Amino acid sequence: MTSTRRPRILVSNDDGYFSEGLQALVEAVSPLGEVWVVAPDREQSAASHAISLHRPLRIKEIRERWFAVDGTPTDSAYLAINHLLKDDRPQIMVSGINHGANLADDVTYSGTVAAAMEGALLGVPAIAFSLASSAPFDFKPAARFARSLVAAALARPLPPRMLLNVNIPGGVEPDGYVVTRLGRHSYGYSVVENVDPRGRKYYWIGGSEYEHEDIPGSDCNAVHLDKRVSVTPLHFDLTDSGRMADVASWTLEGFRRVESGG
Repeated sequence: MTSTRRPRILVSNDDGYFSEGLQALVEAVSPLGEVWVVAPDREQSAASHAISLHRPLRIKEIRERWFAVDGTPTDSAYLAINHLLKDDRPQIMVSGINHGANLADDVTYSGTVAAAMEGALLGVPAIAFSLASSAPFDFKPAARFARSLVAAALARPLPPRMLLNVNIPGGVEPDGYVVTRLGRHSYGYSVVENVDPRGRKYYWIGGSEYEHEDIPGSDCNAVHLDKRVSVTPLHFDLTDSGRMADVASWTLEGFRRVESGG
């Protein structure tokens, strides 16, 4: 009699290995496979895709298959896939559940998305989960959706560089999900200037005046207007193909333009 091997699932985040959202995600996907947690040892929100190349990193084993890294979310994914699990790589990586939304332009700042992105860059299909809410957080609806989506993903062959960004509305039981594109939003652009006790100026950046553009089919519309889960496939080709011909028409004094590949 042969037994079916359970898929290996890597879990990380940017809120720290101790966070409530990560615990909810671990509990959600544990019935689906062998779960390994490799996450930062402290809160790393808005760390983006920072990676530690100029200092050593330390890994602390919290308990069996659960590790804390004194680095960024990207460091955690890198060490998990290229060191801790290098001899038996995970079938899928999940990141989150983030304490707050990661919609639209947030994906360029988010440590939650960056951890998943590093996994995908290293050839492990990855999904980032975020709860579009403020405290107090209720992760139960988000966890239920995460389990369903991960189960569906594991039931099929996945492209190794697959990356999904998922946002679940808070405060409601979501009315379904929508496959979306990234929207556009803003938190304002305020800079608060103050003076410390020694007379030196310091600054707080980042506003709190949230607004988003009404773009049909966007993740912002799905979450904020329709109260549905947004599932946004992301890719790594940042080339603006529509702008190439315009840039090619520029005249640069002293230089000739050569056709690509020529």
